[in-house]
Amino acid sequence: SKCIFFETISNPSIDLPDFEKIVKIANKYNLLTIVDNTVATPILCQPLLLGVDIVVHSASKYITGQGTAIGGLIIERNNLAEKIINNDRYKHFNEPEPSYQGLIFSNCGATSILFTFRARMILLRDTGGCLSPFNAWIFIQGLETLSLRIKKHSENAIIIAKWLEEQDIVKKVNYPLLESNKNYNFAKKYLNEFASGLVSFEVENYEKAKSILDNVKIFSIVANIGDSKSIINHSASTTHQQLSNEELKKAGISQGLIRLSIGIENVKDLIDDLKQAFENTLNNKDLEYCI
Repeated sequence: SKCIFFETISNPSIDLPDFEKIVKIANKYNLLTIVDNTVATPILCQPLLLGVDIVVHSASKYITGQGTAIGGLIIERNNLAEKIINNDRYKHFNEPEPSYQGLIFSNCGATSILFTFRARMILLRDTGGCLSPFNAWIFIQGLETLSLRIKKHSENAIIIAKWLEEQDIVKKVNYPLLESNKNYNFAKKYLNEFASGLVSFEVENYEKAKSILDNVKIFSIVANIGDSKSIINHSASTTHQQLSNEELKKAGISQGLIRLSIGIENVKDLIDDLKQAFENTLNNKDLEYCI
């Protein structure tokens, strides 16, 4: 094993990890921990303060807030090199690199940024994934309002999650700050007051899920998350369509699972939209178009 990779808030099952336990196991075996903090954002969770080694973000989500740019971030903790240097798991850092005339990254004086330095010198060079100045500018603009937006996303999300719990058509709701949720204690322990904008819920089957998507008017049917506008998505047939039924089950994704990325619109408008979609589904409207 090279690392333990996990998400602060998983998509689309909306689960939270036990940071303390994961970090303890990783340190015992001298493994790197890498967490995807995209959904929580730095506003709601600071994994480096929880002992995680490396934090990554898809900046295309909440950081930009509009889904208008593609980019990512890698942040490593101070003194990370201590875990990498002379560690047999990470030979690429400790052995001569032929493409740089035998340079040994762990000996080149960049130990304060060892992981990200090699990522730039090797991975970025080989893949060409260089962020354009304009995309960087878009992300900077998004960061200016992130703290305000993530609060509104979260406030809307908990209201909608509680409303969903009361609906007969809904079998299960996934949102960490619901007291009925298995992740509630982790949310209280590891998140800063709020739990971001992702909510997922289950209905009886694929046909009902598709009908709900067919009937919404305000929610956009998009695979992205983190936009200021609200998004609805059927994970099993889009983002996770390549998985087998067994793999979907292991990932906690049923054919009736619907994922919402709650935006910053008026929450009553969003509830009204879901309400009419549920009513039309229960009345079998548009069900004849289901595949």
